[in-house]
Amino acid sequence: MRKTVFQQLISYLLLIALSIVFIVPFVWLVTTSVKPDDQILHYPPIWIPHPFNWRNYADGLTAIPFALYLRNTLLICAAVVAGTVLSCSMVAYGLSRIPWKGRDVLFYALVGTMLLPPQVTMVPVFSIFKNLGWLDTYLPLTFPAFLGGAFSVFLLRQFFRSIPNELTEAARMDGTTEFDNYWRIILPLAKPALWTVGLFAFIGAWNDYLGPLIYLFDDRKYTLSLGLAMFRTQYGAEWGQMMAVSTVVTVPLVILFFFTQRTFVQGITMTGIKG
Repeated sequence: MRKTVFQQLISYLLLIALSIVFIVPFVWLVTTSVKPDDQILHYPPIWIPHPFNWRNYADGLTAIPFALYLRNTLLICAAVVAGTVLSCSMVAYGLSRIPWKGRDVLFYALVGTMLLPPQVTMVPVFSIFKNLGWLDTYLPLTFPAFLGGAFSVFLLRQFFRSIPNELTEAARMDGTTEFDNYWRIILPLAKPALWTVGLFAFIGAWNDYLGPLIYLFDDRKYTLSLGLAMFRTQYGAEWGQMMAVSTVVTVPLVILFFFTQRTFVQGITMTGIKG
């Protein structure tokens, strides 16, 4: 009993220590967003600014077309989430619920592609989109999501395999098609996993900086990540305004996670990737 209590105490202390490590950068971000300029780069860091400079928010949000960049980012995120959930769930269904020769070999090859860093395929992919005439459009940022993704397919396949086969086998005996089984039986039962995959896709698209930097040239099509980079100049950066806008950009992700954390954790645990 004492050993169990001691282990729990150690676990809580480690979790608290790790939580502090991860939350310190966020606290620095928030406090820096309201610091006067002479306190931003002060060493040792000033955690409680005096006085609070709330003008960083007003100046930062008006220094760039924030509403336009927010709309562009949300459009891309919506397309990426829809494409990822739809395509990856269909691929995962085919790799988990339909028996066919070579299925496992193809799945392992698909998982193996996760070992390739995106920098390896960056040049050929850019050439393909250039030849298609898609540069300076949102297609290079959204269309690949409709072709599936290895990690999302892996997550969904693990979840689909946990659903009893008797459900789809009984439906096949009743004469339903595979698409009916996928759409009417599997997807309604896989909502936690679909939420998890959708949340990952949203965060990835929201935070993506390299993709918009490569494919977008017109500043009216920029996303929020590129808008934040505009606070950097040749002679320095507007740190206070940048941190203020970064705080505003981070808030939706924090709110989204708090509202979906139960479904998110459930989706992670039920796919077999337990912490």
